[in-house]
Amino acid sequence: MGFAGAVGTCLRKYATFAGRAPRSEFWWFALFVYGGLTVCGLIDLALFGETVTVETETVSSVQSETQFAPFSSVYGLLVLLPYISVTVRRLHDIGRNGWWYWIMLVPLVGFIVMLVWMLTGGTPGPNRYGENPLPATGDGG
Repeated sequence: MGFAGAVGTCLRKYATFAGRAPRSEFWWFALFVYGGLTVCGLIDLALFGETVTVETETVSSVQSETQFAPFSSVYGLLVLLPYISVTVRRLHDIGRNGWWYWIMLVPLVGFIVMLVWMLTGGTPGPNRYGENPLPATGDGG
């Protein structure tokens, strides 16, 4: 599955928590989400930010910040639900219940566990959450 196919699928399945999602669908959509947040953040910074030059005896640096970020806030809210739903479908693809999503609340360990699971290949063939979303290539998704 390519970038456009993954983004289209995730947006069509905006709040669909049933079924399975292959690794490619999850990672392409994650790229879309985080790339979009980066672009929106830069737009917010350009339109509403301020730049401060900090100088010390040894180092001079420039820092930019904004207290008002409407573009990244709206974009983040729009992609939050499809991102959660594709993550739950990805958990289904490896045979885990969607409630495992909440392991992310455990600091550091939860993130590491979830990252490993998102990198793990899906179960071959059908599982209790549905048919394998990939053609029968034997790669495990």
